[in-house]
Amino acid sequence: MNGDLQAARAEFLAAGDDRLLPIVDAHHHFWDVERNPHPWLQKRPLIPFRYGDYSAICRNFLPEDYARNQGPHRVLRHVLMEGEWDAADPTGEARWVHALAQETGKPHALAAQAWLDKDVLDEQLAAYAQLPLVRSVRHKPRSLPRAEHHPGYAAHGSMRCPRWRNGYARLEAAGLMFELQAPWWHFAEAAELARDFPRTRIVVNHTGLPAERDADSLAAWRAALELLAREPNVFLKISGLGVAGQRWTPALQAPVVQDAIRIFGWQRCLFASNHPVDALVASLDDIFASFKQITCALPAPQRLALFCDNAVALYRL
Repeated sequence: MNGDLQAARAEFLAAGDDRLLPIVDAHHHFWDVERNPHPWLQKRPLIPFRYGDYSAICRNFLPEDYARNQGPHRVLRHVLMEGEWDAADPTGEARWVHALAQETGKPHALAAQAWLDKDVLDEQLAAYAQLPLVRSVRHKPRSLPRAEHHPGYAAHGSMRCPRWRNGYARLEAAGLMFELQAPWWHFAEAAELARDFPRTRIVVNHTGLPAERDADSLAAWRAALELLAREPNVFLKISGLGVAGQRWTPALQAPVVQDAIRIFGWQRCLFASNHPVDALVASLDDIFASFKQITCALPAPQRLALFCDNAVALYRL
């Protein structure tokens, strides 16, 4: 672990002051919509989105914007998630991110775009082998609405699609992790993927998207999480917890955060902001302050793991 992280850990452990808690934001975005192609942010009409109208985030979000918005929190490392750059330029975002890091010092790692079921995967993997910030890739598998999902689901582009899985099988040799963004009702397929490729780490994005907070939905989400947590090569990002139409509060988020940590264990969970996307539901300050409040009773080493150490190890920071 780098010297500044070691020093920050020591300061926090000595003082017990949450203002000194070192943070790795394990999942957020930078984008320059004035110069770079992100069709979902630039074209109109806007696409359907889980938080509703997202026009407020259709503007530049760069390192200086993050720094201005982070409030009093000690964010020392940044893991950037791909931002759905135009697929016609399959390695353009990764090249832009490396140039940005050379200019600004951020980010420190990248989860890059990948198209596992397309011929362009050869080009992407070859490029990423030469781009040292790339640690993982994301390709959102095809999914169904909850009401339409069924146990035999194996559509083209899904986690059971042979062509998609053939691309996934190449990640191990490339030394890349996989960022899984899929709703929790697809976690039986994700567990199969984890078992079939045990040497490829899966990092679940956004806690499995538990957007419905009624008792029955949360019980089903917990059962899906418990199924996936049996696979030791799966890790969980606690992020993306916004609920459309509801104010973000520690009271709203505490049951989900605490259940996630209980089920996966503090050793395999990591916190992230998902900004600027989650700026639609909460400020950076509110998100990290909530995570701190929710975990205040945990021992300091466990909190360090959740906010910093697990991401440092996973993304080789």
